[in-house]
Amino acid sequence: MKRSLGARTLLYPTPAVVIGSYDKNGRANAATVAWAGICCSAPPCVAISLRKATYSYGCILERKAFTVNVPSEELVAKVDYLGMTSGKEEDKLATVGLTPVKSVLVDAPYIREFPLVLECKVIHITEIGLHTQFIGEIVDVKAEESVLDEKGATSIKRAKPFLYSPDDRNYYGIGELVAKGFEVGKKIT
Repeated sequence: MKRSLGARTLLYPTPAVVIGSYDKNGRANAATVAWAGICCSAPPCVAISLRKATYSYGCILERKAFTVNVPSEELVAKVDYLGMTSGKEEDKLATVGLTPVKSVLVDAPYIREFPLVLECKVIHITEIGLHTQFIGEIVDVKAEESVLDEKGATSIKRAKPFLYSPDDRNYYGIGELVAKGFEVGKKIT
């Protein structure tokens, strides 16, 4: 029997990503965001949701661009720090020893040490309630060679992204392959 838990922000998996942006003075900013996900295939888009009180909110509003930086497991402590502090008070990237790289496609930095990066231009902004959703069209994806398989596709096992669990506020790695998508369902008919 299922027990009602009430209305909560509980959906698995929840990615742990770092959003890159520039402030009005051109200083690189980074913030960990869990409210993020692909929201359209054509054009390829990602949605992120931020509170107005965050420094990143103003940066993205000003520049109309952001990057989604997908960290690997060994960066978990740095990613957690980027989500606990404000870029308004400090240069968080310098504090944790990460390197901002100026994108040539969008007005936002990406982070050199992260294996996978989505460069996005803002195409829609929606006020939802406590959060504002920014929909960014993905104009390019950059991947380290080390996370590509022999066919040139990104390998989740090589990239080693991790997830955030909003209910217990912990980070988790990616598990083993369960089944091949668009294949295992064919066994039903």
